[in-house]
Amino acid sequence: MDERESAIAAADRTCPRCGAARDPDQRYCLECGLALPDVEGRLPSFRRRWIRRVGWYPGDWVWVSLLTLLIAAAGAAAAIVLTEHNDAKGSVFVAPTNNVSVTEPTVVPSTAPRPTTVDTGTLPTAPEPTTPAPAKKPKGPKNGRVAWPRNANGWTIVLVSYPKTNGRPAALQTADRAARAGLRKVGVLDSSRYASLQPGYYVVFAGVYPGKSDADTAVATARQAGFGGAYSRQIAR
Repeated sequence: MDERESAIAAADRTCPRCGAARDPDQRYCLECGLALPDVEGRLPSFRRRWIRRVGWYPGDWVWVSLLTLLIAAAGAAAAIVLTEHNDAKGSVFVAPTNNVSVTEPTVVPSTAPRPTTVDTGTLPTAPEPTTPAPAKKPKGPKNGRVAWPRNANGWTIVLVSYPKTNGRPAALQTADRAARAGLRKVGVLDSSRYASLQPGYYVVFAGVYPGKSDADTAVATARQAGFGGAYSRQIAR
């Protein structure tokens, strides 16, 4: 329970993008300029209850996406029902009455020559088609937590940052969840050891990239995996 309370405190008192400290009435992050989520009202109260029960929170953006998906599904269902209703009406055909005289057609004998029959028993038989065996896919590396390469600088994707005070268990739990979601090279950094990061946080990262453009391209994948506040960041000593 202490880990979840630490996660709630981190969500209410720090920026979800860069981990900088914030005040309850602060609208924008002073470090990265992100529009900060509210910490008072029904949605923040729901967010805290969610974290206490589940241990993590997907982000406020997920509820807008879920509502859009429900509206799209309802529209598709209505279109299917309307199409089936129109098809059920069908078409009406009227048969001719008995008092209409019908002239019998005149049969004219055909003068075309009859086709020549061919004995198919002497024709060669085509070989049976064979289906090649499917190629085996190479097994990829087992996913899990990794450590940042020693004495190496580069770029990565920051998923979540936790204050160092009792924040390591929550950071490790989040890293395991990110690995299970399919993100590669997931780990936890001590921000105090890197000059490019604000000290005092455990940073959950995903991926080791040589340049900023590579990291920016992978941000969308991290957000689709449930980390709506993910962003690219340089890691340098």
